[in-house]
Amino acid sequence: MKKLVYLILFFGACTTGIAQFAGQASSNMSAGGGQGAQGQIYDLMGPISERNAKNEDRYAEFQGSPYISNTYLPTTMYYGDENLGTIFYRYNALNEEIEIKKTNSEEETAKSLSRDKEVSILSNGKKLSFKTFVTSKNKTLNGYLTTLMDGKNYKLFKRTHVKFTEGKPAANSFVKAVPSRFSQFTEYYYQKEGVNRMDEISLKNSKLVKLVDDSKKDELKSYLKENDLNIKDEADLIRAFEFLNQ
Repeated sequence: MKKLVYLILFFGACTTGIAQFAGQASSNMSAGGGQGAQGQIYDLMGPISERNAKNEDRYAEFQGSPYISNTYLPTTMYYGDENLGTIFYRYNALNEEIEIKKTNSEEETAKSLSRDKEVSILSNGKKLSFKTFVTSKNKTLNGYLTTLMDGKNYKLFKRTHVKFTEGKPAANSFVKAVPSRFSQFTEYYYQKEGVNRMDEISLKNSKLVKLVDDSKKDELKSYLKENDLNIKDEADLIRAFEFLNQ
């Protein structure tokens, strides 16, 4: 288990470093470099703390934050169903990156959690893991989704992500400058049993009814109406999927 934890932390040291040096790292490993090659890969990866030390000074000038929480929170990490123990994390929803530490010490260097889809952590008691999904604009993306429900007919996921909008200087003394800002957004995705695809849910009752099998359409429509549910509300969306999983 210790070896597995080391590998997860080690190879996730910096995703930008992996992207930049992927070709070199692959050739080193394929040459049978063993520990030496691993050391070379590590040298190519800048610690997250160094990158963020520069960025956080800039973030102070912006509205909002790229992080869901600016502080590191305790969580449990899993590989598949195997409990790997407690770590501390914060989620950079702008970069789709989970930064982790073994302790909550400010002196400890943060690393990036591996984007292996078998790796997950708990966020508010729900599993957060790296997935591939399709947006309402039919774009296939990779990012972190929280599993809200793992039902027999449908799975329900939540995505919290951040967008950056660059500010605008004041055109004249009568107009205020618009500061750069980070804006947080929430999306929901579903996966039908037996279908290897996760699609975004349009948060309208009528749109949800169209997504389900014909045999369930009338039942779901009646259930939403009788219980006065509006799936724009997360609690109502969960109730609708609980009904579909009966």
